[in-house]
Amino acid sequence: MADLINRVNSPDDIKNMSLDELNELATEIRMFLIDKVSKTGGHLASNLGVVELTLALHRVFDSPSDKIVWDVGHQSYVHKIITGRKDQFDTLRKLGGLSGFPKANESEHDAFNTGHSSTSISAALGIAKARDLKKESSSVIAVIGDGAMTGGMAFEALNNAGRFPNNFIVILNDNEMSISKNVGGLSKYLSKIRTEPFYFKVKEDIDLILKKIPAIGKSAAKALGRVKGSIKYMIMPGIIFEELGFKYLGPVDGHNTTEIEKLLNIAKTIKGPVLIHVCTQKGKGYTYAEENPHVFHGIAPFEVETGELIANSGPGYSEIFGNELCRIAQDDDKVVAISAAMPHGTGLEPFSKKFPERFFDVGIAEQHAVTFAAGLARNGITPVVALYSSFLQRAYDQVLHDVAIQNLHVVFAIDRAGIVGEDGETHQGIYDVSFLNHIPNMTMLAPCDYAEFALMIEYAVKVHNGPIAIRYPRGRGVDKLIDTEPIKFGKSLLVREGSDLTIVAIGNKVEVALKVADMLEDVGISCDVIYSRFIKPLDEKLLFSSAIKTRRIIAIEDNVIAGGFGSRVLETLNQNGINIKTKIFGYPDKFIPHGSKIELQSIYRLDEQAIVKDAIKLVNKERVNVEAVPKK
Repeated sequence: MADLINRVNSPDDIKNMSLDELNELATEIRMFLIDKVSKTGGHLASNLGVVELTLALHRVFDSPSDKIVWDVGHQSYVHKIITGRKDQFDTLRKLGGLSGFPKANESEHDAFNTGHSSTSISAALGIAKARDLKKESSSVIAVIGDGAMTGGMAFEALNNAGRFPNNFIVILNDNEMSISKNVGGLSKYLSKIRTEPFYFKVKEDIDLILKKIPAIGKSAAKALGRVKGSIKYMIMPGIIFEELGFKYLGPVDGHNTTEIEKLLNIAKTIKGPVLIHVCTQKGKGYTYAEENPHVFHGIAPFEVETGELIANSGPGYSEIFGNELCRIAQDDDKVVAISAAMPHGTGLEPFSKKFPERFFDVGIAEQHAVTFAAGLARNGITPVVALYSSFLQRAYDQVLHDVAIQNLHVVFAIDRAGIVGEDGETHQGIYDVSFLNHIPNMTMLAPCDYAEFALMIEYAVKVHNGPIAIRYPRGRGVDKLIDTEPIKFGKSLLVREGSDLTIVAIGNKVEVALKVADMLEDVGISCDVIYSRFIKPLDEKLLFSSAIKTRRIIAIEDNVIAGGFGSRVLETLNQNGINIKTKIFGYPDKFIPHGSKIELQSIYRLDEQAIVKDAIKLVNKERVNVEAVPKK
């Protein structure tokens, strides 16, 4: 077993395989993926669905001279196996190991770095245009899922591509899924094509008849063309891709390598942009992934035999959010929830089932989600928009222009804020504090535990008036870290008193701050610890009184230092003439790679031990031996 996959070290190794060998190789690749991802975690279902498609691509085209751009890139594992990286799969998503997404610095076969949705057509079109300007002749292929096609950027690119005569291929990988089940008009349109393929036979027959009619004058030819078009639209209205300027091919079974190769070879001969519609099954070949593709989209290590997660530590922040929002919505029918194709990932699935008429999954369309929410808020509804931090970046203008300027009461539930770890630089949620911090009218909170989180959700939805964001981390938190008090606008909590140093922290870094304070107490340094419930606005009164008392302050955040929480603390102190020793702990001005949270926090000196050492230097207690600091 596994003989064929061991012979594959480059695309050339599959080009002369027989059909039987290709089918066997596809089986071996699926077994390989299931085995490896069960240990490392990662994106499984999407990769199981593109095995035959990837094999066909690498048999028909010649990477790296031909360029393949994978949209999002979470379906690029098979591509990585074929292009000589299968021996690195034990390091998948680990620090210094194989990335879970295409990386140009990892292989010459990765034509473009991806990680977020709906970018591939734009990038591939740019590559194709550069090819033509340089008078080269390589093929350029964008592989995009039907989920990613719900993103407006994909249609902007299609609209632009249809204007050019460039040879350029778009492969629409249609599996009826993004992360959750696809929604919207495009999904219905593609479903109709999948279920009524007889249209294409009728279209071909009409084309053949017209071609056989001898020259009978321009007017008659035009009339016949209109008849053909009328029949086309009567049978299948809105052939959208052809109207945008693409030659449409398909649909084709995405698990039939021979049929896919036929269409790919045809596409190579066509002048101008071509779209190939490929139908695949997400999770194919592994029963648990086929039955629950949303669960196996991005999954932690699991048992292959049962499909069960190896470690299940109980509910995380996403689940707490979803349950609390359901509780609040039970008594307030003006509360609605909005997801951008991620009801499961953001914890909104229970809400979608309990209040289906008040749940809106807009597809992968974060910009639309935010302005849609603004419209709801403008007309007296209370929208809660749940997005991952790294995806909210895509709607920055809408937050500023459509929500904040009008001071509309839109609640932003920012999931996966801070370091997310193994998904790497495209998904690290370490910029939201910085890009929301400078927006007027915006209020921002971050909970230190689940009890605080519940209070913040209720405050944001039921009490506050205006734009408000709650940021919270990926995974599990602490049930109760501190004694809670009712939330008052802009007020922080002093959770520990001292005299030598002020530690001010946000969110899950409050737990770190308290541990640091304990360790410093052991070496004779007494600390004030301020839990900054509100990142914006700051509690200036508490901050100033503590800073003036201790004359030294450190700020700890799970965000980049540039423009972040600590920067705002320092700016506020400076503007008020309080010049004291200050140290900010956050992430530097660089992209943070993939790796475990613990490893990354250690590398960037955000672990307790590093903070303690730097705090001692700041306090300048010379009688303390820094190296003798307790090991927690």
